[in-house]
Amino acid sequence: MSAWFDAFVPAFALLALGALLKRRLLKDDAVWAGMERLIYWVLLPSLIVAALAPLNLADLPLGRIAAAIWTALALGTGISVLLARALGLAHPAMTSVLQGGIRFNNLMGFAIVGALFGAPGTGFGAVATGIIVPFVQVVTTLAFALDGQRGPPRPAMIARQLLLNPLLLAVAIGFGVAALGGLPPGIAPTVQTLGRASVALGLLCVGAALSVDSFSDRVGVQAATGVLKLTVMPLVTWALCTLFGVPPLATAVAVIFMALPTAATSYVMARALGGDAPLMAAITTTEHIASIVTLPLWVMLVAP
Repeated sequence: MSAWFDAFVPAFALLALGALLKRRLLKDDAVWAGMERLIYWVLLPSLIVAALAPLNLADLPLGRIAAAIWTALALGTGISVLLARALGLAHPAMTSVLQGGIRFNNLMGFAIVGALFGAPGTGFGAVATGIIVPFVQVVTTLAFALDGQRGPPRPAMIARQLLLNPLLLAVAIGFGVAALGGLPPGIAPTVQTLGRASVALGLLCVGAALSVDSFSDRVGVQAATGVLKLTVMPLVTWALCTLFGVPPLATAVAVIFMALPTAATSYVMARALGGDAPLMAAITTTEHIASIVTLPLWVMLVAP
């Protein structure tokens, strides 16, 4: 039981502290925007590289993990679109349901699996991130491009976004370093220190981005999207990992990462690309609050 408290209390406490700091002490949006850029471009990529570098790639069931996660994400994408149509939502609102259904708060995931499973959990968390991010980036970019307002999707633009994505670059570097035997002395502790900083700062930034003012915005849509993300997606992932014979620890990490609430940056993407930003803010906030209950339950069910 103490391991659970050590895993979950810090994660949710940092979210709450971030919300408090944004409203009381650090009210300037530019401060949080600067921290978000630092985390996205430097700290989180360092965490991914540091987690992947020591792994023995020959021992990783990459094919089976990828098959389970990509199949689950494909099903989640289809369900999100069908759900939006069933609810009679316009295209911008559909993109918010889609982001709420398949994106994930990887910083929260790293905090939880690292506390529960140590370095092996963090390593599998980096693997899960490397599998999820490219799928999600392609699908969400296409979804926004298909709104009829920006012309047909441009393959070159999508390829450029993927090639310049710092998380994907970090995954490629991490796997490359792992194949070469790991990070050299001196470099390894530097990258590890930067990576550890990403978790605390990242959770503070997520908390600062949440808004309690959005609770009353299309409650039914929020609830349906939350059930999909926090219940259906991890359940499907668990079933697929079992079907494909993924080892227990890798299964637990994959399910936990797929049970995470949507990324706080979903709101930024919705606002920048013509999505339904108010609905996205509402979904993001309610999923994070609901995950206080759902995430511990999933850990209890899948922890090896």
